[in-house]
Amino acid sequence: MDRVAPSLRAILTSVRNRLERVRKTSAALATLSLALVALTGCAAAPAFGGAACDRAASTTGIDDIATITGEVGDKPDVELFTPVGAQKSSFSDVVVGTGPALTSPTQSAVFEFALYSGKTGEAVAGTAFDEEQAQLVSIDYWSQRVPAFGKALECATEGSRVLSVISAEDFGAQNLASFQLDEDEPVVAVFDVVEVFPSKAEGALQYNDASGVPTVVRAADGRPGIIVPDSAAPTDLVVQTLIRGEGEKVADDDTVLVNYTGVTWADKTVFDSSWDRGATAFDLTGLIPGMTQGLAGQTVGSQVLIVVPPELGYGEEGGGAVPPNSTLVFVVDILGIDPPAAPAQ
Repeated sequence: MDRVAPSLRAILTSVRNRLERVRKTSAALATLSLALVALTGCAAAPAFGGAACDRAASTTGIDDIATITGEVGDKPDVELFTPVGAQKSSFSDVVVGTGPALTSPTQSAVFEFALYSGKTGEAVAGTAFDEEQAQLVSIDYWSQRVPAFGKALECATEGSRVLSVISAEDFGAQNLASFQLDEDEPVVAVFDVVEVFPSKAEGALQYNDASGVPTVVRAADGRPGIIVPDSAAPTDLVVQTLIRGEGEKVADDDTVLVNYTGVTWADKTVFDSSWDRGATAFDLTGLIPGMTQGLAGQTVGSQVLIVVPPELGYGEEGGGAVPPNSTLVFVVDILGIDPPAAPAQ
């Protein structure tokens, strides 16, 4: 790792945590006039998963440009047959993993990567291939830096090793200059998809009595819409498991990876949501008490509705976009425990 481009430096650095705040199956679609707080008020992020996630049809069989050895997740031994010609970018799966697939641009995953000059075969940059320094990113994160990187990772599965050749044009003049590469020099990347986290709750739907509490409907990608009734808000903490996952149980001092939406009861408006920017890591010891109490004891893969009275939330002072004395409604998808650090954005 001799030269690191300023525009990609965030890929190689660690930052721990982002901290903020965060039901029921569609039992009453006829009551949407009450206040469907919009699946979360924004357009859904484009998905490329499901039946359309045909990875094999997208790969281009460029394995013969290199000999790559070593286990996925360990630093690979790469011998490139240079110079590598690349009029257009392409990719191929050197190893096909059997784990879950990357089916959403904002889905969180752990990637390791190494970057090489297509002319000389010399290593240009890369991650540490060290579990303790692993970073949590998304395909969208890679696409914002080099779109061809993101394209090479769409629908890849956990445990895969992906070989990608990026044309000089697709890598971009600024990146080439930053890495001190020639303006016509292609770049070869090796990506290891070490761990893939789900993008939404995955478990068994649970029955709850909807009386007096919000109802939740879900878009195809899992993002919730919250229907807040016109009745008075509960005065006590309400916790309902809407989807029960089969993963590990959450302790009250864990750091959890979640997707969430938060709504104010009185205004029936979304004040915060992770669904368009990507999953968030919550340190439960730093959350408002209602959130900590609502998430502790739940299992990974679950979706939880939490109604938080003001005294267990932001109280008389409020906070940020939350007005004073607000009752809050959260829908939280629990995706994992103790996730790796997220990189600088």
